[in-house]
Amino acid sequence: MSLLKLTNLSHSFIDKPLYKDASFELYKGEHIGVVGQNGAGKSTLINILLGNVVPDKAIIKWQSNIKIGHLDQYAQIKENMSVLEYLHTSYKKLYDIEFEMNKLYQESSITHDEEMLKKASSYQEYLSENDFYSIDYEINKVVVGLGLDVIGTDKFIGELSGGQKAKVILAKLLLTLPDVLLLDEPTNFLDKEHVDWLANYLSAFKGAFIVVSHDFDFLEKITTGICDIEFGTIKKYNGKYSEFLKQKTFLREDYIRQYNSQQKEIQRTEAYIRKNKAGVNTRNAMGRQKQLDRVERLAPPTFVDKPRFIFPKTTLPSYRALSVKNLEVGYYYPILPKLNFSIEGGQKLVITGFNGIGKSTLLKTLVGEIPSVSGNYKFTDNVKIGYYEQDLKWTDNNKTPFEIISDAYPSMIKKEIIKNLAICGVKEEHNDRSISSLSGGEQSKVKLCKLILSPFNFLIMDEPTNHFDKETKEVLENAIREFQGSIILVSHEEKFYKGWVDKIINIEDLF
Repeated sequence: MSLLKLTNLSHSFIDKPLYKDASFELYKGEHIGVVGQNGAGKSTLINILLGNVVPDKAIIKWQSNIKIGHLDQYAQIKENMSVLEYLHTSYKKLYDIEFEMNKLYQESSITHDEEMLKKASSYQEYLSENDFYSIDYEINKVVVGLGLDVIGTDKFIGELSGGQKAKVILAKLLLTLPDVLLLDEPTNFLDKEHVDWLANYLSAFKGAFIVVSHDFDFLEKITTGICDIEFGTIKKYNGKYSEFLKQKTFLREDYIRQYNSQQKEIQRTEAYIRKNKAGVNTRNAMGRQKQLDRVERLAPPTFVDKPRFIFPKTTLPSYRALSVKNLEVGYYYPILPKLNFSIEGGQKLVITGFNGIGKSTLLKTLVGEIPSVSGNYKFTDNVKIGYYEQDLKWTDNNKTPFEIISDAYPSMIKKEIIKNLAICGVKEEHNDRSISSLSGGEQSKVKLCKLILSPFNFLIMDEPTNHFDKETKEVLENAIREFQGSIILVSHEEKFYKGWVDKIINIEDLF
């Protein structure tokens, strides 16, 4: 029996269909990865399964009494609670039972009530069966695995960065041991060693899960099957991600052949009907029309053009573009040791280190968003900075991509705005939708479009690949390779920067 049965799912955003009569099932112990191009509907699928989005049409049947856990990176949690206290709330039911048990033991010692003693004993047995007495061990295992020990479990939630909070929320989710996990891009805020730990954890997870991810090495390690969203359908493949790719190549070619064959047959039939709808063959023409009306038409293959990120053709003189001396960064107090480094004109620097260590804070200091605590830094006079911030934050979530670019560049005519959004891979049908309704990948393309249209010769980017699919990452990597100016990039994806970086600073080595 399936844990989840999804049947006849159809859903559109305005006039853009995401799925049409799509179906799939999830069985006990299955580990499913969800893939598809940016904007295909991967995150929307998770939200439909959670009930956060009501589809146009669908039958969604979860097995009764099933415990579903999902990763909500923006969940509201008490800021005056410590990390450890928050993680202990995963076991609230067991702590409540322990409280009742202790109360019964205390009362029975006074009243000598046998029934009370028996009930207390049954509670203790239940706690033992549910590993109550190893809670601290389980919490510590997840804390170390996700790197929360470095942050400090005594820290209050309100003191944590967005990425650190997301880690804490993920830790609690894993500790609750649900029957089914629904995870949307869980590796975005994790460092390589923590991604590896999560991959091992999920591989051994006894329950079922559905994971949306653009990290294909991660999917290769954790999945027993893949759901591919394409052509308005959700097709499920058995096996690892690499096995899915082989199957998909063959099936995609076969689908295109079937579609082209069907289109030719439809055109021939329509031509016959037009020619014979009046005259001696009217009855035959009407019969052909009825047959045509009953044909299950294949959705046209949709090939999304790769975006083209074209950075300004500019150069910096080969002498020093940035000098950093004894710089301390943080909020009110330094969170990193004193920093000393420099970047020459045209040099490409990558900054690494575990999430929450202060990489984003350093970038925000260098671009002038927050003041330094002490020390100084200086860009040469001819430097023009282009800054890409990793957070998908907008001054107005209801603004459309068209309005965002128009507001930033008021002299640009409508035709040019549409053209530039298209070059960056933003689909035309998304131009007039609110930015908050778009996928993370689509929003990131709008951010890059806005950045690219401004002149700069020194590029500062904070985790730009977080929401991009494989094709888009490749395009961005090529654009960075060809850029003649200087670059500071914060990234946790070694694969992305390995071939072009000139210098790497690992913040962890500074402590």
